[in-house]
Amino acid sequence: MPEARRMLFPVSWDELHRNTRQLAWRLLERGPFTGIVAITRGGLIPAGIIARELDIRLIETFCIASYDHARPDAAAGEAVLLKGFTAAAGGAGWLVIDELVDTGRTMQLLRRHAPEALYAAVYAKPLGRPQVDLYVTEVSQDTWIQFPWDTEIQYAKPLVER
Repeated sequence: MPEARRMLFPVSWDELHRNTRQLAWRLLERGPFTGIVAITRGGLIPAGIIARELDIRLIETFCIASYDHARPDAAAGEAVLLKGFTAAAGGAGWLVIDELVDTGRTMQLLRRHAPEALYAAVYAKPLGRPQVDLYVTEVSQDTWIQFPWDTEIQYAKPLVER
């Protein structure tokens, strides 16, 4: 039986910026917000863009590790909390931003700390989609999104050689 291929979805800086601004546009009607919680590391850049677009100055971080970027073919591991976020009033008024909701485990963990916050991601996969209130682009669960901070310019084999 042939090995299943994992889809690769490369995202450029321009695409990430455009999609994040589209998310900010959708968030305008949901605000104003007390502040943003950026899920590190991937949510830092989208959170900065959204903070600029919505004129939000208060940014917190929720630091978590769940991926082994050296093995993108491996399933996301158990989420490990590195630094939490303490939200008054259950997070009401706060906006939680990540670049991607994959399995939803990270968002589930944060929802325990801030159940009243609004959760948004630029990209969503089917398993994680129920964990966010807003997202811009959906990709299949077997797609690996290659973000611009994880890439470099190099030769790419034609699809038939992969």
